[in-house]
Amino acid sequence: MGASMALDYDAELMLRVKDGDGGSFALLLEKYRASVIHFLYRMVADQAVSEELAQEVFLRVYRSRESYEPTAKFTTWLFRIATHLALNWLRDGKNERGQERLDEPGEDGPAREVADRTESVEQEMVHQVKIDEVRRAVAALPAKQRAAVLMHKYEEMEYSQIAKVLSCSESAVKSLLFRAYETLRVRLAHMA
Repeated sequence: MGASMALDYDAELMLRVKDGDGGSFALLLEKYRASVIHFLYRMVADQAVSEELAQEVFLRVYRSRESYEPTAKFTTWLFRIATHLALNWLRDGKNERGQERLDEPGEDGPAREVADRTESVEQEMVHQVKIDEVRRAVAALPAKQRAAVLMHKYEEMEYSQIAKVLSCSESAVKSLLFRAYETLRVRLAHMA
């Protein structure tokens, strides 16, 4: 079995990009753009910033094509870039704007949740309040804990992938997640 057969499909596409295949880059962009924007939005709580950061993520992916080596899953590499950009933005901007927007309805951003048409208006409102409260609690976590939770719960990444993205050990990831989930459990205990 050749080395390329052992690679995941996304890594094969990236190797084609490295060889100058622009169509393969377009496929990767189409496949992961929404997921990266969604991840970044949950990190920075600002739709415009998340779209701008996602653009920077894919620009960096494209610029790094010459040096790309499939040493990890493509998604691990992609989300490492996205996480670093989000953490840098949070550190450098310490954005009060994003913190305020969590309590306000978004004017031009996408709806935070797709409404379930089978529920009554009251049920929808109660459900939305709970969702918003969970999102605020997740957003209030320290940046690395928040990144770990988002990758674990929303992107369904394994501990090993998260460890590679955050440049730490699997035990450090488990510790980050334990502290984050414990904090969330306490903050959201009234919802149980």
